[in-house]
Amino acid sequence: MAEGELPAVLILDIGGTHGVLEDLAALLKKHFHLITMKEFLGNKEEMRKKIQSVFVFECRPTIDRELLESLPNLKVIANSGVGVDHLDLKMISSFGVKVTNTPHAVADPTADIGMALMLASARRLVEGSVLNFLGPSFGTPHFCCERDDLSESIFGMLLQGKIFRGIYFSYVLLLFRATVTRVR
Repeated sequence: MAEGELPAVLILDIGGTHGVLEDLAALLKKHFHLITMKEFLGNKEEMRKKIQSVFVFECRPTIDRELLESLPNLKVIANSGVGVDHLDLKMISSFGVKVTNTPHAVADPTADIGMALMLASARRLVEGSVLNFLGPSFGTPHFCCERDDLSESIFGMLLQGKIFRGIYFSYVLLLFRATVTRVR
């Protein structure tokens, strides 16, 4: 890599159904020279020595032995997701390549969705939405009266990992807000 030249990163594509999102690609271009898989395969001899990193977005491109052998200067595989189950870490490390990921990037939003799904399920909100959409000619929406108030309900959670701790925190905060509202 010449002085002042940005490090080259291999990606599957930009945009489309499987490529890196265009906004994310624009951000990456500020710090890296992006090389798509099509460009790499079209000129392997020239590109192979430039590429120092592979950016894996939605499990693509596939990292296999053939790809690793074709990239002699590869230093890191940057996975944009939480898990790395789709990567053969033992094989990758045998090439002296490091793997990164974003383990807690979506923990809080996932906990929020989990809390929302639990409450929606307890109150059967999807059914209520469908009945509301279909209108009064479909029938009387009496399903809400069939269960106890949530303040009388008990449910348990296995608190394991950051996401589940986030759900527990959301639930405690929700109970606190409900209690404060009732006291006022």
